[in-house]
Amino acid sequence: MPLQNRVTPTGDIIATSHRGMFVGNRGIIHDPATKTLLKRRWSTPAWLTCVLEFRGRRREVMATRSWTELFFLDEATALAAGHRPCFFCRRDDANMFRAAWEKGNRVTSVYATDIDRVLHIERLDHGRKRLHRLRQPLRELPDGAMVQRGAESYLIAQGRALRWSSAGYSAADIADDNTMLLTPPSTLRALAAGYRPLLHPSAVRQTISPA
Repeated sequence: MPLQNRVTPTGDIIATSHRGMFVGNRGIIHDPATKTLLKRRWSTPAWLTCVLEFRGRRREVMATRSWTELFFLDEATALAAGHRPCFFCRRDDANMFRAAWEKGNRVTSVYATDIDRVLHIERLDHGRKRLHRLRQPLRELPDGAMVQRGAESYLIAQGRALRWSSAGYSAADIADDNTMLLTPPSTLRALAAGYRPLLHPSAVRQTISPA
């Protein structure tokens, strides 16, 4: 039976047999004896996105009283949930994200803790995922942005909406009305400033034009 350790774009943590492209954490939020989640869903404002394997090392999931391994379909999903690249195992990506975050948000010389402080406000609303008003047409959102309409989450790639599932993305057609922004606004501005998250192959296939 799969563990409850897969993060959705809304930040919920579910159980699924589908594998993800990234691992990350929000601190220690599990019981290693049972490999089940505690009631809390974070224990630190630093919500990270990490590589699955680093320097040849792979962690045994939920095995010790260390950070809780959470998994993401792709980086766009992690960003939508409110995570950011890890400065330890993904230093180059993290530095590119910080540079784009500074440019998009018109700030300079920020530290990881500065980004975490802003993201923690933008991603939560009384313990639940904060949704934000969509201030531009879907087709104008930068690649990697994610939105919510009803119970469904959607990735925007090359101006097209793709429906998210734990297995991957599928083509969709949605309107701007009644659609809310999932990606934290400061991260959205980083995407607009040039940061490009790694997308699941199913999204790439959907946006490749036939020859």
